[in-house]
Amino acid sequence: MTEDIGHSLRNRVPYVPIHKRPRLSLPGNARVAVWTIVNVENWSPQAPMPRTVLPPPMGNPLLPDVPNWAWHEYGMRVGFWRFLEVLGKRGLKATFAVNGSALSLYREACQSAREADWEFMGHGFVQRPMHRVEDQRTAIRDTVAAIKDFTGTPPRGWESPGLTETDETLDLLAEAGIEYVADWVMDEQPVMLQTRRGPIASVPYTVEINDVVLSAVQQQPSDEILRRGRDQFDRLHLDGATAPRVMAISIHPYLTGVPHRIKYLEMLYDYILGHDGVVLWTGAEILDWYRAAAAGG
Repeated sequence: MTEDIGHSLRNRVPYVPIHKRPRLSLPGNARVAVWTIVNVENWSPQAPMPRTVLPPPMGNPLLPDVPNWAWHEYGMRVGFWRFLEVLGKRGLKATFAVNGSALSLYREACQSAREADWEFMGHGFVQRPMHRVEDQRTAIRDTVAAIKDFTGTPPRGWESPGLTETDETLDLLAEAGIEYVADWVMDEQPVMLQTRRGPIASVPYTVEINDVVLSAVQQQPSDEILRRGRDQFDRLHLDGATAPRVMAISIHPYLTGVPHRIKYLEMLYDYILGHDGVVLWTGAEILDWYRAAAAGG
């Protein structure tokens, strides 16, 4: 692989339509693999907030941004624990996308995720676009090391803050031992991306069934995660009869963990669990299945 592969996103992955790929099979001839990503982030009170719910007075940004920082902090004090209850009651395990620095800031929440046997995924060291990280290699290395120290094993997956990547991010992730990424929201099945260190998998993530988009960007009604999630699942379940699909549900404690939204997440899970032909996995489980299935195993 040449050193300049990162300068073209198209060079990372060939274009192969889903109906022209080798046939894959989920266990028990299931149609859809559903994975949940719980995102836990470190929003620095000294920096501009990654998201805002309340515009600054007279349009002039102010620091510290108390209301918007506190909006996020609510999620870690209250909303996260609703996620833990909702998933635990249904016997579901999440993929825990966590900033490396959040492991010490929100230690009790992270310990609870570890005790629930959730999969830990790297999500940057702080919540900042990769384009604004001065030393990506160090930030990736520090995140991997923090998760390994906390859980005993290094993360296999990575979701960049805001799904951001520079030309070299993917190569640096592969060099750090990351096996799959969630940034490339381009398919309904895993695909392999090329790097300087060999292939790395893309496990289908989502910007559609993602509460940042639904609630913070599009400002949809509280029940939109149920309405859109149900419609998404129905079509994937239908299409999965000929080629299995992956459905991601991406949630943040400060958004879907609030009182007026949490019941719609519960209803979405209950709807999905009411169907046959579904497996509910972590990102790493989807990766392991895909590797074995693609190899004919």
